Amino acid sequence: MIDVLVADDQVLVRAGLRLLLETEEDIRVVGEAPDGRQAVALAHRHRPAVVLMDIRMPGLDGLAATREVAAAPDLADVKVLILTTFETDEYVFEALRAGASGFVGKDTEPAELVHAVRVVARGDALLSPRVTRRLIAQFAAQPEYRRSTPVELNELTCREREVMALVAKGLSNDQIAVRLVVSPATARTHVGRAMTKLHAHDRAQLVVMAYETGLVLPGVG
Repeated sequence: MIDVLVADDQVLVRAGLRLLLETEEDIRVVGEAPDGRQAVALAHRHRPAVVLMDIRMPGLDGLAATREVAAAPDLADVKVLILTTFETDEYVFEALRAGASGFVGKDTEPAELVHAVRVVARGDALLSPRVTRRLIAQFAAQPEYRRSTPVELNELTCREREVMALVAKGLSNDQIAVRLVVSPATARTHVGRAMTKLHAHDRAQLVVMAYETGLVLPGVG
């Protein structure tokens, strides 16, 4: 069973999402939050698999709430899926940097939203990889977001850097395995080790780091 917490300041949106999600046999909504502060509190209480997080909420907004969820040791297994109106929203990029697993537009078809929840709960891959990569590349390429190479990046092996670059280009573990002629299990191991060394909360953060550090350049490859 996939436990989901819905955080949105609009009552009708929360009610609609609950109704949609609870028609699925493998999903249940364990709580609703009208703002980021309550979202964080309920996340600690219920430990959901996924938090559907709106960005623009009163008080503590979704961006700050995402940072708190991603930074909490007891919420390490909680994934944040951002709800947004605009796919090119700068706040979405910041949320991905903060540890969100991906994002979906509020105009997403119901079946796609349900699929997104399941994908994020599994932690298999980024959502809408082309759109996500375009968003990350757009903002990570700006001078104010570029940063020097973190010390941890120097600790990656050549193969781990190669795998990280392939993740940033949108390849799944299975696709990476085919590209490098290794087993899917080996590909997953390399991805996991890179995430551990870089203290990346999720694959999305791995992608952000790859662009920010220049390991992958926007528009190349």
